[in-house]
Amino acid sequence: MRAVDGGMTTISIATARSTHAPHSSRPSPEQVVRAASESRRAFHDKVLDGIREFLEAHAMQGKTGPRDFYDFEKELHARLMEAEREVVGGVMAASDVEADAIEIDGVACRRVLKSAETYMTAAGAVRVERWLYKDRRNPEAHAIAAMDKRLGIVEDFWTPRAAEQASWVVTQMTPQKAENLFERVGNMEPSKSSLDRLPKELGDRWERTREANEQVLRDAIVVPEGAQSIAVSLDGVLAPVDGGNSPTSVRNAAAAEGRLSKGPAGYREMGCATISFCDAKGDLISAIRFGRGPEHKKTTLKETLAKDVAHILSLQPGLRLCKVADAGGDNWEFLDTLPDGPQILDFFHATEKLSEAVAAAYGDGTMETRHTFERLRERLLMEDNGAKVVIDAVARLRQRFPRREAIAKALNYLRKNRHRMRYAEWKRAGYMIGSGVVEAACKTLVAQRLKLSGMRWGTRGAQAILTMRGWDQSERFDAAWALVAATYHAEVHVIANVVDITPKSPKPARKSRRR
Repeated sequence: MRAVDGGMTTISIATARSTHAPHSSRPSPEQVVRAASESRRAFHDKVLDGIREFLEAHAMQGKTGPRDFYDFEKELHARLMEAEREVVGGVMAASDVEADAIEIDGVACRRVLKSAETYMTAAGAVRVERWLYKDRRNPEAHAIAAMDKRLGIVEDFWTPRAAEQASWVVTQMTPQKAENLFERVGNMEPSKSSLDRLPKELGDRWERTREANEQVLRDAIVVPEGAQSIAVSLDGVLAPVDGGNSPTSVRNAAAAEGRLSKGPAGYREMGCATISFCDAKGDLISAIRFGRGPEHKKTTLKETLAKDVAHILSLQPGLRLCKVADAGGDNWEFLDTLPDGPQILDFFHATEKLSEAVAAAYGDGTMETRHTFERLRERLLMEDNGAKVVIDAVARLRQRFPRREAIAKALNYLRKNRHRMRYAEWKRAGYMIGSGVVEAACKTLVAQRLKLSGMRWGTRGAQAILTMRGWDQSERFDAAWALVAATYHAEVHVIANVVDITPKSPKPARKSRRR
């Protein structure tokens, strides 16, 4: 029996039952063909004939206005999605197992009952009747649908294709926006709550075997053609993640002391890292991007980064390595533990400090400030002794304006990083001299998704989104998704020659009838 109700297709196992070989774990092509043959007549009567009648009726109307065409296209798409749900639901039902006992990943289970459940496919919701099994030796075990294990149903609800689409979309936008998008597209229509739960569950699965999963992705790395060097960068960005100081308590404490609260109360630092493949001129070819939630000294992020760098250099030992960062935190201490390569202070940060010093001396936005800054910036970039030229110039400004604190701070910064400012030499060598890739990752990987207005995150949800956005922005989403999806599949085998040894209650004795 098949029925369509409000965009949901109901599939009864009675009309889509399959016969499974004793040791099959996935539906064979023959089983799929058989299931399709069994339901072909009903499918033609209900769906294909309906589409044909709709097309004929529309052709007879002879209307060509834009609104008429809009309605036609919308209804045609809805009918095609109905057809897809019929096919997918039929194949799902045909993939079920009907046996007294089965083995799921080595665990023997006995048949319990037949039950209907709603699943979200890429074409919308279908309701499928399937058998449930349970490990009778474990009183705490839950009933399991063998069909779910054979097909790799995600979180007892999503088909693999639907889960892949939904997880990608929700990493790009909020669950509410994703719900609206799916509704407008007109395929599946998952709820906001379902879309909110999905990445968290997927993230938990990834984290349980994270190191093994990362090694698989690492082994799949291919050094792009034309790559001559790699630039490694590390940075952080604040995001509204639980665990930081409460914004209310921070502001109340400041008010009690008679001062204004400044800065991002209630925020915690998220770690970002990048490995950039660069050509002979130091220009970007491609990059691998990573994001991790709040953690002391970014330990996990640094471990992953170090392993990927070591693997890449083992693939192509001729690649040259450079380490690019700003002067914040303990980034330089970690980068110093990587294989040999120059440490390069991000050129933008160096010139930013130079600009602050010049502006403090001659005034912000004046002709003298612009002229002096551009001249010193050019020398810093193009001359081998550019760092010395700039530091000497700022030192003279310090002598001329001894009370300008901004000049003193800039001079101290530049002197501290002088050995990381040999930009002309490193440009000739073909190294990347800017940390723009990791700075952009802080924005696109974290800020554009985690720092929208009114947002507040738990560490679990934030990490799930960061992980999947990192896959997407590193062109690894498909490979990583395959690893997660595989964890939902299990081998299912029918156990032959099962004897029911379940104790049965004795039947009550029949009373003799008096004559």
